[in-house]
Amino acid sequence: MTVLYEDNHVIIVNKAPGEIVQGDKTGDRTLADEVKAYIKHKYNKPGEVFLGVVHRLDRPVSGVVVFARTSKALARLNEMFRVGGKIRKTYHAIVCAAPAEPSGTLTHWLTRNEKQNKAYAHRQEVPGSKKAMLDYRLIGSSDRYHLLEVNLHTGRHHQIRCQLAAMRCVIKGDLKYGAPRSNPDGSICLHARHIEFEHPVSHKLIAVDAPTLRATSSGRCSGKTLTLMGATRLASGIVQLLFS
Repeated sequence: MTVLYEDNHVIIVNKAPGEIVQGDKTGDRTLADEVKAYIKHKYNKPGEVFLGVVHRLDRPVSGVVVFARTSKALARLNEMFRVGGKIRKTYHAIVCAAPAEPSGTLTHWLTRNEKQNKAYAHRQEVPGSKKAMLDYRLIGSSDRYHLLEVNLHTGRHHQIRCQLAAMRCVIKGDLKYGAPRSNPDGSICLHARHIEFEHPVSHKLIAVDAPTLRATSSGRCSGKTLTLMGATRLASGIVQLLFS
């Protein structure tokens, strides 16, 4: 965990793949626990530290996660995430095949299978489905993999994973949605790169970037740097991906 931004009301951190944001049936220590411990130590806080979970990232995903440090901020951030259009989120995804078009908007209706913990994409509305929209842009390629920038219009369960798979651009390491092999550490190459929103109390613009995605020669992905085992020149839009 790396702290990217903090003030009296909000703290934003960079989540590593494999960390869970909030407690689940595994009983593993959570990212929220880590953030609470950080606040308690840094500010020498007695007793229980308040921390509100505003949103989540899937366990194998890395990147920006926002927490609320006060109840006022929590209520307002919850509403901003619920309403839609108030939070701008950008993701990077390394995928196993290039999209047919270098950029575009995907619209599907997603259903969720609770037992499988998996979403399914439909081209038309079906009973129990929810509309899902995202924009994507191809920003780099190698012989084997391709880097997409993704901007969400909606926030559905496994939305990016499911919608990219529906256009045959499966995320590297994502066995659940059809990747041919896993990453050694169980991660998938999906990274919450950027978040932008109005501060819930001060109303100033908050824009935070997580360190960019790296895929190592062993095939794992982490949200540290976009060296991608080769030259990276984002300014010119050229990303060279070198994998074993």
